Amino acid sequence: MRPIYDALYECIGYEKVQEFISINKIEIAPIAFMRGRTLSNSFVILDEAQNCTVSQLKMFLTRLGRNSRMSLSGDITQIDLEKGRSGLEKVVYLFKKIPDIGVIAFGKEDITRHPLVEEIVRKFEELM
Repeated sequence: MRPIYDALYECIGYEKVQEFISINKIEIAPIAFMRGRTLSNSFVILDEAQNCTVSQLKMFLTRLGRNSRMSLSGDITQIDLEKGRSGLEKVVYLFKKIPDIGVIAFGKEDITRHPLVEEIVRKFEELM
């Protein structure tokens, strides 16, 4: 979960993150702790969704409560599961035509890391 903390620290600063966590304005939890919950009045982010199965994504997406929004992020070129086990592509395909669900696909030109990362991605694409 370190990448989530790193992103929050970069966006709002270490002190604010710690403050918001202490007053439960921000909660960071593994997907395994979502079962049985209803997340109302929240903005919920699932990061690294490419490493979730269809069952995990179904469980996660059905936690959506009143006045809430959800965001899934993932990179289908970085799936760590066995071939065919990632649910992200399947979920995107299932839901992309539902009017209230948006799908945004980023390309290598959207990379905001070190400038060399775009070139690294391009070289790996040549291999595949």
